[in-house]
Amino acid sequence: MKILMVLTSHDKLGNTGEKTGFWLEEFAAPYYVFKDAGVSITLVSPLGGQPPLDPKSDDPGSQTPATLRFKADAAAQAELATTLKLSEIAAADFDAVFYPGGHGPLWDLAEDASSIALIETMLAAGKPVAAVCHAPAVLRHPKLADGSSVVHGKQVTGFTNTEEEAVGLTEVVPFLVQDMLTANGGVYSKAADWQPYVITDGLLVTGQNPASSEPAAHALMALLA
Repeated sequence: MKILMVLTSHDKLGNTGEKTGFWLEEFAAPYYVFKDAGVSITLVSPLGGQPPLDPKSDDPGSQTPATLRFKADAAAQAELATTLKLSEIAAADFDAVFYPGGHGPLWDLAEDASSIALIETMLAAGKPVAAVCHAPAVLRHPKLADGSSVVHGKQVTGFTNTEEEAVGLTEVVPFLVQDMLTANGGVYSKAADWQPYVITDGLLVTGQNPASSEPAAHALMALLA
C-alpha cells in the first residue's frame, strides 16, 4: 500500500513577519500510523526539499509521543528533508493522499494547480483524500466531474473559526477554513475547540485540529482496509 503525504512549502505568516509552515504533530503522528502499518510513504511539497516547520509546533508545550519519536528518528528526518516535487508525481502511483496542516497550506497548497489536479484525480479514481486542521484548505478549489465542489453535500470538518480566533490569526489568514468549507456547500460540524474530531464521508477524511491528526490517519487506514 502506498500513501502520499503532501506538505506545504510556504513559510510566511501573512504580513506579520513571523514564520509558519507545517505543524509537526500533524505530520509525525500520521507518518508513524502509516509506517507502523507497513505502508510505503512518499513525501512531497510544492517546492521539494525541506518543508518549513511552524516554529510554534516545535515548542515544548506542543510535543507529543509522535513528535518526540520523530526527533529521535534520523531516517525520518532525512526523508522529510528531501521531499519530492508535488508537480512531478503521478496520482496513479498511490492508494491515498494525506495532507498535514499548519497555516502554510492556506497560502500555497489551497491554490496549487498540482494539488487541485491530484485531489480531483484521486477522487475520480475512487481513492481517498485525507486532510487535518488547516489542510482541508486544499479542498477549496477541486471539483467533481459535474463541476460541483468536492465538499458539496459532504460531512466535513477543519480548523474552527473559534480556534483561529484563539490563536489570534483571524485577520492574518487568507480565509477561514470553516467558512470556506461551508461556502462550498460542505456540511460542516465540529467538536469543542482543541478536542479530537474526525469525519469520514465517502472518500473524504477531515480532522478538526492537531489533536485529530492521529485519529484521521487511522480513519484513512480504515478506508483502505
